[in-house]
Amino acid sequence: MNSNYIEVRWHGRGGQGAVTAAEILAQAAFYEGFKGVTAAPFFGAERRGAPVVATNRFSREPVRTLSLVQKPSVVVVMDETILRVVDVVAGIRPDGIVIINSKKTPAQLSLPSSLRIAVTDATRWATEVGLVISGTVMFNTAILGGFSRATGLVSMESVEKALREHFGGEACEKNVQGARLASAGTVVSGT
Repeated sequence: MNSNYIEVRWHGRGGQGAVTAAEILAQAAFYEGFKGVTAAPFFGAERRGAPVVATNRFSREPVRTLSLVQKPSVVVVMDETILRVVDVVAGIRPDGIVIINSKKTPAQLSLPSSLRIAVTDATRWATEVGLVISGTVMFNTAILGGFSRATGLVSMESVEKALREHFGGEACEKNVQGARLASAGTVVSGT
């Protein structure tokens, strides 16, 4: 991942929390020592369940580019059904990695074999720790543990610190535990 910026593109569906996850990741990257961090959503005429995009940029220097990420180093896919409707790997750098919330192994996913693929069943881990609100599993914070494990860009310590800044009480502990489980349960192709 050689560039001036580490660029991350999130693919999710409206209501899955991709924007919130991108914001928490930006905070974790700052705690990790990145001086320039951004989190930017892309909104159109989305509705709950429609594909949405959020982006991050991290740099050891200030970030002055605020446009949408076109050549990501990391792509995070919140819902593997998005693979059927969005070309999530469009523009990905040759040394990039795709992180997918899935029960499948990297080899079972329909993605180019030249890419590094990481999977974590963030939905399972979030359910296991009780991150369920009105019947909806809130797995967006759990996948941050998978991001940490798969990329090594942001430590679990920084992810946990950002989660503790964002949440309080019992919700905080559930989110931290979900991220820890997702980190431990992440499988990366080729490792």
